[in-house]
Amino acid sequence: MNAIQAIILGIVQGATEFIPISSSAHLVLVPWALGWNSPGLLFDTMLHWGTLTAVLVYFWRDWVAIIKGFFVSLVRRGPWSTDPNGRLADSSSQLAWAVILGTLPAVVLGFLFNDFIESLFTSILAVGVFLLVTAAILFAAERMGRPQRPLEKITFTDALLIGLAQAAAMAPGISRSGATLAGGLARGLTRDSAARFSFLLGTPTILGAGLLQLVDVLKAETAAPAWSSVVPGAIAAAIVGYLCIHFLLSYLRRGKLYVFAAYCAVLGLVVILVSLIG
Repeated sequence: MNAIQAIILGIVQGATEFIPISSSAHLVLVPWALGWNSPGLLFDTMLHWGTLTAVLVYFWRDWVAIIKGFFVSLVRRGPWSTDPNGRLADSSSQLAWAVILGTLPAVVLGFLFNDFIESLFTSILAVGVFLLVTAAILFAAERMGRPQRPLEKITFTDALLIGLAQAAAMAPGISRSGATLAGGLARGLTRDSAARFSFLLGTPTILGAGLLQLVDVLKAETAAPAWSSVVPGAIAAAIVGYLCIHFLLSYLRRGKLYVFAAYCAVLGLVVILVSLIG
């Protein structure tokens, strides 16, 4: 893989990791459609580190507050404790534990069904079908969601259900950001709050996936990586990822999810048709 191909895939990863159209699907489909060789596990790992950098930089203030809130909760009655007036004593503590709880379903599912999930990445037909699932999820969330609660009022149940939506998105073609965003809207979070929690919840997930891939890379007996292509791809993923986070947060203040649902539906149908024909 040359540097130009790496940058193209980095742009694809950075855009589709956060815009709800499935990064896993596009990283399977783009090399397949262009006839490129598989970029390899190391390259995929570095793209994950690129998007992880983007979300950490964009939400660094949030993460400082979340980490502080986690330790504050350890010396109080719990993350959902209240003050004498019945208000939450520390919303950052609540958010910290919401992220932890929301991450657990993906950890459990990934541990139990890792081999099966990886096998899905070899099936173009499966990618097309799951893109249609993403389209349906986004359409339903926009039609039936009743956003009204801010992120500070997220509950134990909200976090677990949104986490289950994220776990389902481990299949290629189901957008992680789309599933968690839809889950937040379905649970009554405001559009901005659902998007922010989606990004925050994705941070440990992306980190965990990158670490697991890194372990696999270190175990594999492979030739030295072509850093001249790996590094530009990671940088492209980080820059485009940062811009797309900003874009989506701004877009959701007025825009609807229907445009992303339509894109996933059309792409899914095309992929299924081409897969069945060819």
